[in-house]
This record gives sequence, structure tokens and C-alpha cells, in this order.
Amino acid sequence: MAAISRANELKQLLPGLNALFGEEYNNYENEHEQIYATENSDRSFEEELKLSGFAAAPVKDEGASISYDTAQESFVARYTHETIALGFSVTEEAMEDNLYVSLSARYTKALARAMAYTKQVKAAYPLNNGFTNSFQSGDGVNLFTASGDGVTGGDGHPLVSGGKNSNRPSTGADLNETSLEDAVIQISKWTDERGLKIAARPRKLIVPTDLQFVATRLLESEYRVGTADNDINAVRSNGVIPEGYAVNHYLTDTNAFFITTDVPDGMKQFVRSPMTTSMDGDFDTGNVRYKARERYSFGVSDPLGIFGSPGSS
Repeated sequence: MAAISRANELKQLLPGLNALFGEEYNNYENEHEQIYATENSDRSFEEELKLSGFAAAPVKDEGASISYDTAQESFVARYTHETIALGFSVTEEAMEDNLYVSLSARYTKALARAMAYTKQVKAAYPLNNGFTNSFQSGDGVNLFTASGDGVTGGDGHPLVSGGKNSNRPSTGADLNETSLEDAVIQISKWTDERGLKIAARPRKLIVPTDLQFVATRLLESEYRVGTADNDINAVRSNGVIPEGYAVNHYLTDTNAFFITTDVPDGMKQFVRSPMTTSMDGDFDTGNVRYKARERYSFGVSDPLGIFGSPGSS
């Protein structure tokens, strides 16, 4: 009878704990959604192939044969899913002393915070480490790199055509009017693997908490920031950052800033198993255990989906 009573207790307790978990978990803003596109996965890993496309179409002279081209494999981006899981237990004695309700409520909220925190840290990792060879894209160079940047694992993203694309300034620059305009211009000059212009455009500015006020002044001031004249703020007037800016609390470099672009298949998150929670009783100890689990990966398919500057220091 005691076992049946305990089972009923757990059954009654679980919905309330799940509700508390969901409420606390949702209190954490999904800041990664400002950077990543999310897709589902049904495998242990995902691979995305980058093809070169074709060269510029030539003129066909009258009576001449048509020219044929072949797309080449440029590189493969691989996503390996990680299982993130954590749990807690409430002792049999605490259950006997009717402490399980208050303890479980506190523990459940703490568990939700821990799971949400880890997801945001994982999502910020490519940005926090992409200026070095600690995080590289599928083409074998640093996520953020420029020709002549002098950084190990850098020197630009190599193209099949023999050229290079740069998605960072060759010399790190702090966020200001000049660096933002330079970034917009650099993005507009990107080409595909065969050297054809892709007319890429910025979408959103991503900044750490330290730069949120700088971002507001740069994007929302009617006139140029820090000047006494009446020149218009060209960044705002031209609408070159159409989606404004977002603050990411998990960026570790207080000077770095990032710009997402409209290049498709850039930064991606794959969800293998969505968040699940469960609860059971341990027969030997009599303790009650509650756990949360999810499985996902963060990465990049096309590094031109984002531009970054590490700042000047």
C-alpha cells in the first residue's frame, strides 16, 4: 500500500512541477533566436554541403554549342548534437516530513534556470570564440576572418574561384559610425564561390550589454552621433540595419559586435530532441528524482550569414 501511495503522490506532484519548470524556463529569453535559424533533426548529426554554383553565363554565338558548367563541392559543415541533462532528488525523509512541495518547487525553478542558461552559453560559443581557431567554419578557417588579418587560422574564407571573402575587419574596430558603415560596405562586396556578387545585406546588429547604448545612438539618432553639425545619420536614414539591434547577455567580449545578414543557411541550430521532463521514485533509497533533458547543436553552414568585429582591444 505504501508503494501505491507513493506512486499516487508522484503522479499528483508531476503536473505542478512541470508547470513551474515551464514557467521558469520561459522566463529566460531565447536570445539565440536573434542569431540562429532553427531546424529539426532525426539523426545523431547533420551535414550541410556548400556547393560552388556556376560561373557567369557566357554569350552564345549563333550556331555555336551551348556551354556547360559543373557545380563543385566547396565544403561540408557538420553539426554534432549534444545531450544536455540535469536532475535533482528529494529524500524520502523530506517526503515524510511534508517538505517535498516547497523543496521541489525551488529545485524545479533552479533546474529550469540551469537548462536555459546552458543553451544560451552554447549558442554564444561560436561568436565568443569565432575570431580564433577555437571555432572554425566548414571551410577550415576561423568563423570570423579577413584576408591579411594576421590571425592563426584566418586570412579570409577561401573560394573555389581562388579569391577570398572577409567577414571581419582586417584590423579589429570598436562599434562606431565608421566601423558600422565599413561593415555594411564589406558585406555588400561579398561574392559566391565562383566570384559572382551576391548583393548581401545586413539584417540585425548583435551587441553585448556594454554596447547597447552605443547601438541605440548609432541606429536611432536622427543626426550623426557626436558631431555639432546637422548632417543626417546615414545609417538610420538609409535603413541599412533594417531589423535594428539585439542585446545578447552571453557575449564575453565587451567590445565585439556582430551583424547577421540575409545570406541563407548561415548560423543554424538543430534540435534533435526537444525539452522533456520526467519524475520517478528510487526503490532502494526512497528518494524522488526529477530530471530535464534536451538534445541540440549550434553551428554555421555558411559563414557569410554573419559579420563580426572583435573590437580594437
